[in-house]
Amino acid sequence: MTTWKLECDVLLAIETMPSSPPTDSAFVVSRMEKILVVAPTYNEATNAPLLIEQLLNLPRKVDVVIVDDNSPDGTADLIRKHSQFGRRLFLLENETRRGFAQACKDGFCWAMENGYDLCIEMDADLSHDPADVPRLIAMIEEGADIAVGSRYLNGVRIINWPARRLLLSLFAGSYTRFWTGLPMTDPTSGFKAIRNKVLRSTDWSRFAADGYGFIIELHFLAWRNGFRIRECPIVFTERRRGASKMSKRIALESALSVLKLACQRTSTPAHAGLQPVATSGTV
Repeated sequence: MTTWKLECDVLLAIETMPSSPPTDSAFVVSRMEKILVVAPTYNEATNAPLLIEQLLNLPRKVDVVIVDDNSPDGTADLIRKHSQFGRRLFLLENETRRGFAQACKDGFCWAMENGYDLCIEMDADLSHDPADVPRLIAMIEEGADIAVGSRYLNGVRIINWPARRLLLSLFAGSYTRFWTGLPMTDPTSGFKAIRNKVLRSTDWSRFAADGYGFIIELHFLAWRNGFRIRECPIVFTERRRGASKMSKRIALESALSVLKLACQRTSTPAHAGLQPVATSGTV
């Protein structure tokens, strides 16, 4: 087992946001009542059941929606057989493979349609620890609009990554910060809690990435729209079962997405990606 835990002075937690937040984004401490975990899956039959059990037994009640991308390994069938299916566990099933970004958007839309106050986006391979979910919820209840689990806040906390993978991730974060200006230690993190009002205020037509570049786009547009982003340190554990979905194509797409966002930063005014916030079902 390789555990990376390094103190890095250059990785700082910065929570200042540009300009004024949009209307209805004032600092308010409030308890989230309806919380939904959105977990995209593709061939996660060995991991998804373990994730679901841990999430459904958290001290804070959360519901779970699995967005399955037509997994040939029977992931969707296992979800349908679960005792909480249709009660606290739900399934969105694609007939064809549509990609990570579309799976996230489908889950977010389903959450908005069903009146959830808060969405938790996380991987289904147990690389994100379900025990950290209550901490993200607490950050939202203390006033954040998005709470992001950071692998690099106050040091590096990653288990079972080879040095090459760690250096690539660190470079991706530095590259993203340089070109976009995002004040985050971990702008590529896929583990986060998002208020309903952020989802409802976002112009989803401005998203171009199909893969993990979607994560950076979401952080960037929320930041540019003036929403309050906070980070909390987490330990990231490389998946123990199954194969990673990362590929050279996805990495290249993410790099190009960052350059497109850099162009938006210079050519598009802040808050340009806002949509009118609906008055019902928002936080």
